[in-house]
Amino acid sequence: MAINYINVEKDLGRFLLGVEKPGRYTGGEYGRLAKRDADFQTAIAFPDLYEIGMSNQAMRILYNRLNAIFGISCDRVFAPAPDFEALLRSRDLPLYGLDTGIPLGNLDLLLFTLGYELGITSVLSILDSAGIPIHASDRMGGAGEGDYPVVIMGGPCVSNPLPYAPFIDAFWIGEAEAGFFKLTEELRDRKRAGQTRAELLAHIASHPSVWVTGKESAVRAIDTNFADRSPAAAVFPVPSMKVVQHHGAVEIMRGCPNGCRFCHAGYWYRPMRQKSAETIKAEVSDFIKIGGYREISLSSLSSGDYSHIDSLVESLNTAFGSRHISFQLPSLKVSTFSLPLLEKISEVRRSGLTFAVETPEEFWQHAINKEVSLQSVVSIIREAKKQGWRGVKFYFMIGLPLEELNEEEAIVDFILRAAKETNMNFNVNVGTFVPKPHTPYQRAGQLDEETAGKKLKFIREKLKSRGHKVGVQDPFVSVIEGLISRGDTRSGALIEEAWKKGCRLDAWTEFFKRDAWKEIFEIYGDYVSEIMGPKIQDLPWDCIKPGTGSHYLENEAGKSKSAEFTLPCIEKCTHPCGICGGNNKIVHNIIHDDDLLYPISEKIQENPSSAAKNPSTYKIIFSFSKSGLGLFYSHLTLIEMLSMAMVRAEIPVSYTGGFNPLPHLEIASPLAMGIAADGEIAAIETQCFLNGEEFMARMNKVLPEGIIIHEAMNFLVPSGTKKYSLSALLWGGVYGPRADSAEAVSFEDEKKYRLDHIEKEGSLYGMKRLGVLAKNQDDPAKGVPYFEAFKKLYPETGGQGGQGIRTTLIESSP
Repeated sequence: MAINYINVEKDLGRFLLGVEKPGRYTGGEYGRLAKRDADFQTAIAFPDLYEIGMSNQAMRILYNRLNAIFGISCDRVFAPAPDFEALLRSRDLPLYGLDTGIPLGNLDLLLFTLGYELGITSVLSILDSAGIPIHASDRMGGAGEGDYPVVIMGGPCVSNPLPYAPFIDAFWIGEAEAGFFKLTEELRDRKRAGQTRAELLAHIASHPSVWVTGKESAVRAIDTNFADRSPAAAVFPVPSMKVVQHHGAVEIMRGCPNGCRFCHAGYWYRPMRQKSAETIKAEVSDFIKIGGYREISLSSLSSGDYSHIDSLVESLNTAFGSRHISFQLPSLKVSTFSLPLLEKISEVRRSGLTFAVETPEEFWQHAINKEVSLQSVVSIIREAKKQGWRGVKFYFMIGLPLEELNEEEAIVDFILRAAKETNMNFNVNVGTFVPKPHTPYQRAGQLDEETAGKKLKFIREKLKSRGHKVGVQDPFVSVIEGLISRGDTRSGALIEEAWKKGCRLDAWTEFFKRDAWKEIFEIYGDYVSEIMGPKIQDLPWDCIKPGTGSHYLENEAGKSKSAEFTLPCIEKCTHPCGICGGNNKIVHNIIHDDDLLYPISEKIQENPSSAAKNPSTYKIIFSFSKSGLGLFYSHLTLIEMLSMAMVRAEIPVSYTGGFNPLPHLEIASPLAMGIAADGEIAAIETQCFLNGEEFMARMNKVLPEGIIIHEAMNFLVPSGTKKYSLSALLWGGVYGPRADSAEAVSFEDEKKYRLDHIEKEGSLYGMKRLGVLAKNQDDPAKGVPYFEAFKKLYPETGGQGGQGIRTTLIESSP
């Protein structure tokens, strides 16, 4: 059956300018991997906006690993914002994969990864926008049963799959590396053999780590080769717009040794497994050389517990610091903080400190199996201030299942004492605890909205009046989260009703429909009260076997009441939880001295930027075009694209100084979204000479779709000579829908010219800027090409590439 692929430019075109951030829906990123000719078509769907989903590590792992399998394609799709969802309906178009434009209804397998319970309404939005029935039962049976993809969901939220069961065909329980990719290969082969959708689904359901409605149980899949697998950084694709976590993420450790009793992830991802230093370094290198990232996050649930973390960061700084690469450790326990470690992670770029205290009193901390004393926090902050750190953020929770307490007063007292001893104001974030399945607190009751609201109000008022910034999570949102995370199949009815009332993207304040959810809670009041209360009878999620024993969890809940501390996991522990055994075991990384003294010396060559600097400056002026999908890139997006492409192309870029070094990159005149361009002008300062043709050749290999460099010329700005910025020389531009109707417009007249075009055409779409002109010293009424202007100012040192139509066009325009 022929597939009607969506062509974004042709099918949506100018209409995209009417939605917020059209780059969410265009695709065209550097490093796209999906292919139309694969035998087995899949897509990974993330039920949130592009800028959230493209930061998700699980999604990137699935995308890169599936696309590496012969005969399998894995596209990407994200939840549409309401404006784009409405646009698709008005144009009678289905939601599609960003790489290939394939309508989701034409897939063989549609995969959802759910990391936050409130994303479920967006799952329904994605299905409906694609023309796929939201109920699993409506996708099965009948003559057309092969017309819909099999819908599978994974992620930490499916540790209790029952609330989502009415909408999902099958659930993958656990880690994809432990069998899911092999299962997908089997499905590819079975499709080639002519098996039907029903037969494929039956094969999926037979896997021990898959749960489907009616199946007695499923066992969590655990990747036993995580620590030993060869380097495989999930680099692609590189986002075409700024995303929430716009950095390379290298997973250095999976699982956590610290049994914090409230933490769902800490129990769900057991046991702790650590990658070797060499694997981490190789993956970091891929994110830099292939991805173009300058910020790398060494991610895990508790990065400070990685063995020899200080030595690892030091070795990475030695290998990559000369390239202005910075490293982040997003999850550090207070007990793993040290001044030498702070100095190492701030060597290139310095950000703020974050302390997840959770609860302020020592007895309560021991009850949740955590230690964060006030004095240790104060000591770290004092030392960090001496090193130039300024921002400090604290995280707390209210509603933990501890003894009767005035936790709100204790939190305020903790912050005020810390502020007095450090002479600082802090950012304080407070949320309401939500009990989660498969943790020691899985049977605990949840704090009601009214009580939580009063506690949060007290904290906010007391701290804001003292100069602290306070952010609190909406307690009603926490109630919804709890209702879904610990509910049964009856929660599905509430979810569907909310979706029908327009709820989607519920994690976003601007999209959250409080009144709709409130109406539903009034209707299902008895059920809500049941789920929010303590759990005494059998648990809905008992069908899922995570590996940790139920008796161990009950024992930990008992130890919580007496504030008895459980030591971190070690290979030969005295408090086995049941997860280790057979192939499952704790893996500690061992780093040898040679690895640290000579970090991947054969793989990473010294960057030219570390060479002795010439006091003179090399400046490459280049022109580029924007067309096709490039029309939907904003100015800031374009700056980021060019900057990352220069890292991939190994351009010896010159950087600014200070705690946050940036490339000396500028664009002569920002161009509004929707306007095509033939000859935009930009410049980059470099630390050594690079021929213009070589610059073009390197850059055009690594730029995203829609951006092409056509000319480049290297100029030497001698020491002591005035440096002219492109904007200081800007005269105006050459506009026109076609080359034969070009009109030179000065910078002062550009706004009126654009407004006239909008009045005539209805939007900027279809307008073209043929070139950007510099001031003409001989005739101020006219502009001249930038290359010509710079030739008069500085000696040309490099060859020019791409001479021809664009230079000729600009020169003949005034």
